[in-house]
Formats: sequence, structure tokens, C-alpha cells
Amino acid sequence: MSQTLILLGDINFKGMADTSRNFERIAPMLASADVVFANLECCFHRLSSDTDERRGFYVEPAMARALKDAHLHAVGNANNVNIGRAAILETNATLDDLGIAHVGAGRDARSAQAPLVIERDGVRYGILQRTAVYWPDNHEAGHAAPGVAVIRGHTAYRPALQLQSARTRPGVPPEVITWADPESIALFRDDIAALRVQADVVIASLHWGFRREVLAYQREFAQAAIDAGADLVYGHGPHMILPIELYRGKPIFYGLGNFSFHMAHNVDLHHEWLGMVVEATITDKELVGWRIRFVERDEGNRTLIAKLDAHREEFERLCGYAAQMNASLTTSEDGLSCDLTLGPAKATV
Repeated sequence: MSQTLILLGDINFKGMADTSRNFERIAPMLASADVVFANLECCFHRLSSDTDERRGFYVEPAMARALKDAHLHAVGNANNVNIGRAAILETNATLDDLGIAHVGAGRDARSAQAPLVIERDGVRYGILQRTAVYWPDNHEAGHAAPGVAVIRGHTAYRPALQLQSARTRPGVPPEVITWADPESIALFRDDIAALRVQADVVIASLHWGFRREVLAYQREFAQAAIDAGADLVYGHGPHMILPIELYRGKPIFYGLGNFSFHMAHNVDLHHEWLGMVVEATITDKELVGWRIRFVERDEGNRTLIAKLDAHREEFERLCGYAAQMNASLTTSEDGLSCDLTLGPAKATV
């Protein structure tokens, strides 16, 4: 008997007056899944006049009910906007009251770093979430301090020496180099390996990246996760669709984009956004297939499935990336989804 795992992109309710109808058009599809997991990019926390921490995305706790109505089973909240010790504790308590599991943030380092294991009819789903994007002060979970679980990457800038003109022409931009912190990646491997013992299906969830490019440190962490036993890597953070890679036969989704997102920092509205939904099939406790759908929002801020050919440029870009990363995308007859397989790209819309 097969089971279904659904992964969603970023969810942020900031700037919304009412979330009760956000998912009414997509909830029936989510209701059929055995496990639904998303990256939660807001805090269910009411600010007061004496609140010191204001860098996060804070929304009314009552809005969390929309997650339950959408049939989400779990969320990850290790990310850059889940910040504030009181906010993290209230968010987790709100999710607990709704019966929604969470991973990636907690009352201290031990609870923030702990994995989440969900069992469905004898199949154990293990989820570990970390963020490489976080604030350098009072954000990482400590020995006795609430916060998020982090991984660390590094950045360097070197002259573009491959350009002859760079040696003598002032102002030539440098090449940006990133790499995974050695200690951080070693601990991350250990955490994934430990979760592999506890779960049949292991998902590594990572908040990372900058715009569309897959950076070197992202590939290092993603491939290390699979080498250590992860079945799937689920990335999020840049709020746009990023490439898909098949590494050792296991999928790496570098970024699913948005699932429900209205407002970002400084009242910046996300007027247009596109995201992906990943539907994974599990048979005999193993991942055996992956189906991808595009999602967008309508004029009422409701998330809905989008036709692939309505976003031809985005889909062709995704196919091009996949072809470079040992993957192929094949569209369904109705044009609403595509299947991910090994091999050269053969998708058309």
C-alpha cells in the first residue's frame, strides 16, 4: 500500500487581515495526503508596546487555524523571520494547541535541533530542519535560550582572474565564493545519520540561498545530507522556484518558492509569486516517485494549482536546470503536473 508525502513552499500571513479562505481551493488535495509539511515563515505572536524584538514576521495567533484547516500535519520554523524568544515560544505553543507538529526552533538548543518523527500506518517520517539564514545576535538557540537550529556557510570574494581585463581594469566585480563550515557540516551529517536509524523516510529541510543561483555551500549541505542517509532534501528561503537535482538517485529541491505569501519586510508586497508543490509517493517504506505542481494565488489571496503552460518560461527554466543535474521532467496529460525521473530532460508544454 502506497502513502503520499506533500511538501509545500513558504507560508507567511503577514499583512493579511483574514486567512480563513487562503487554502480552500487546495485543501481537498492536501487532505488526501498522509503527511503534509511546509516551511512556516511567520510567528504567531502579538507584539506589545514593550517588545524589544521586532525583526520577525509577527501575525495574530488566531491566524494559525488556517494551517489546520488546510490539513497541514507539520511545519518547520528554523528560518530568518522566526525570531524573538517570546515569539518562538508562543508560536510553538499555538501549534501545539492545534495539534500541528513543528521542528527547527525551540526553548533551547537541544529542542531546536531535535528531529521530528511522524508515524503513519507503520511508516516513520523523519524531518530535520536547519537554517543558514539567521541573525547573528540572539537568534540561534542556546543552552538555555529559545532560538532556531542553524547551519553555517561562509562567503569570500576573489578577483575575477579568469578575465584578462580584470588584472588592469578598475571596478571589475569579484567572484563570490561560498562553502559549508566544516564543523557545521560534520554535525549536520551526524544528525542526519542519527535520524536515519529512527525513520524509514528521512527529509532534510534547509532554509538557505540567495536569489536563483544554487550556491556551492547549498550543494555541499544537500549532498552531505543524502550521503548521510536522507531520502530527500527540501530547500526554501529565496521565495522563488530554484533548480532540482537528482543526486545518487535522490531528489534535491533547492527551493519551492511560496505557497502563501502576501507581505515581506518593510511592507513590501509580493504582488506576483509562483511556487511548487512536491508530492512524493512512498511504497514499502521507500520513496519511489515525485510529482510536481505549480501553485499561484488568485485575487482573493487563495492558493490554487496553476497550469504549467501558463508559466512556460518558468517551467522551461526548471527543465533546463534539471537537464544539467541528471533529472528529467515529464508533463501529465492535463498539464497540471510533471513527474521527476532520472535521465535527460524530455519535458514539453
